[in-house]
Amino acid sequence: MGKLTKNRKLALKKIGDKEVFTLIEASEKLKEITTVKFDASVDLDIRLGVDPRKANQMVRGVVTLPHGTGKEKTVLVLCSADKEQEAKDAGADHVGLDDYIEKIQGGWTDVDVVITMPTVMSKVGRLGRVLGPRGLMPNPKSGTVTMDISNAVKEVKKGKISFRVDKSGIVHSAIGKVSFSAEKISDNIREFINMINKLKPSSAKGTYIKSIFLSSTMSPSLNIDQKTIDL
Repeated sequence: MGKLTKNRKLALKKIGDKEVFTLIEASEKLKEITTVKFDASVDLDIRLGVDPRKANQMVRGVVTLPHGTGKEKTVLVLCSADKEQEAKDAGADHVGLDDYIEKIQGGWTDVDVVITMPTVMSKVGRLGRVLGPRGLMPNPKSGTVTMDISNAVKEVKKGKISFRVDKSGIVHSAIGKVSFSAEKISDNIREFINMINKLKPSSAKGTYIKSIFLSSTMSPSLNIDQKTIDL
């Protein structure tokens, strides 16, 4: 085991012997134990009692956090010419089609979300090998393949995020910033957990949500008592 840094020791001292925290306690304590000098991300890790190798137990979805993530997301809209102004008016950072397809094929992926429309998916589909591994490939289930370009862009800008369970059965997501109040952090967590519960596969047996841990950039993690999350 590596040597503990001074800040790590201080954070662990503030946590003490307590092993489980209420939702609001965890949100408050996280702000105390975060020592980095920048506005750290607040991360949520949820271990689920599912087998992601089975298609009928794959948990994936989207959620709009009430207070956003605290990060301004860069949005690329790949659309036909008649939709370009709609995308720009909604706040998209990059708008186009053929020129951006060529740029992406050359390796450019400097965006957080890619939104497109069904009528151009025949062109966008060829970008799967570049966008797929980076989690950027548009998908109807996440609302990023739609004719309502304006609403899709606005939702992303307001705090809509997508998530999926990994091969270990864990859902990991950034749900805010340490500069958020403890109440805002708690609100975002409630909304996220509420969506996870709605997506419970009918084939999942036993305990669905096994554990919930909260952490920030370089901080220790805090175990949240599920019974204190009032949905």
